[in-house]
Amino acid sequence: MNNLQDQLKRRASLVSKKIRDSIENKSHFSHPFQHIIIKNLFPLNFAEDLLNAFPDSDHECWQKTNDEGLEVKARTNWASEFDIPNVIIDAVRIFNSAPVLNAMSETLKIPKLMPDPYFTGGGLNLSEKNGHLDVHIDGNYHDASGMNRRVNLLYYLNPNWEKSWGGEFGIYDKHGENLIKSVEPLHNLCIIFDTHDNSFHGLPNPINFPVNDPRRSIILYYYTVSPRPNSQVVVKEPHSALWKSKSFTDKKGNKTREFK
Repeated sequence: MNNLQDQLKRRASLVSKKIRDSIENKSHFSHPFQHIIIKNLFPLNFAEDLLNAFPDSDHECWQKTNDEGLEVKARTNWASEFDIPNVIIDAVRIFNSAPVLNAMSETLKIPKLMPDPYFTGGGLNLSEKNGHLDVHIDGNYHDASGMNRRVNLLYYLNPNWEKSWGGEFGIYDKHGENLIKSVEPLHNLCIIFDTHDNSFHGLPNPINFPVNDPRRSIILYYYTVSPRPNSQVVVKEPHSALWKSKSFTDKKGNKTREFK
């Protein structure tokens, strides 16, 4: 095994341990839905390497969304792992590795989690000044595989973050009305949460990040063949993200969507 493989295996083992230890060290929470918050996820030098590999805001990789009141942000549009920048691919390999999948499955009690090799909706996210994301629940169905979306992973790369910049990740009650917790988008911090029809989240207030220092994150999604428990289902049919400011419908005003 070469040095890089050894290094990635050790880091995957470390991340797995931190996920498993989250219950004992009280960084795993069950209210209002399961979520894990891990600070200092990676060794600092690796976090710095990831930051340095993160594309600038004017890079051609960004697909920008400007739906005022719903979401103003940019994300990559990866079609496979071959679209992922060097170094960042190493973090994705760790996050999608069997040791980390097993740790998430055991800790969240969601058996047989699978990553998304198509990166549908996942990848790098970038929010510049005045960016925002309305309170919402996520889509539930993965067209490419027919599987059910179950877990989100967010990893932040914001070393200079200040409170006045805003951009905290908001966790809301099961009606999407009341903010329960704000999680600061700190450098090298990871959030893993159980995503379903009651797990409302977002950052609805426009952020105040400097022009030359946008909010950066890696976002990945995980799926199961098994459906969500009935207690987590409000809309049984496949649906896209449902937004609070759209009366909990998708961008087209629908509760459900066509699927393949």
